[in-house]
Amino acid sequence: MTNIPAKSELKEESKQAYFWDCYSREMAITDESALALFLQTANTMPAWFTGLMSIRNKVVSKLGLKDLGQIGDLDVSKQVQDYKIGDRVGIFHLISNSHDEVVLEDRDKHLSVKVSIFIERVEGKSKVYTSSLVHVNNRFGKVYMFIITPVHKVIVPLMLNKLSKRYA
Repeated sequence: MTNIPAKSELKEESKQAYFWDCYSREMAITDESALALFLQTANTMPAWFTGLMSIRNKVVSKLGLKDLGQIGDLDVSKQVQDYKIGDRVGIFHLISNSHDEVVLEDRDKHLSVKVSIFIERVEGKSKVYTSSLVHVNNRFGKVYMFIITPVHKVIVPLMLNKLSKRYA
């Protein structure tokens, strides 16, 4: 785990967050955008995680929360450059998009989540940061975070490692 980059849109907001984390890997990224990296990752989620998301959706929908679907529920006909602010991207909504950082968000009754993919490009090698922050809205949000944090701490580094192998 590392610090959220100073130039990331999430840096200041992380100071007030209930939870935040950030992982990074060096990669040989050339022209790829941050959104393109997120889409590649979303398309390759492991089956065990997809299964956990299905269970999550069934359980929380009975508790009055929304069924998010899957991270990989993407519009396959849509090109990276066609995404606009406000569009749904898997389980998130696109709230900010530049070549070097994409910020995605989901809000529900119990918590609000933001995710950033930030690329720091330095002489042929790039460092890719994946940051998450959460604001809880009630006690259920805290319980929810207690349950999902261990899974989050496994899946995010796993997917970042998988992406870094693609760009080794």
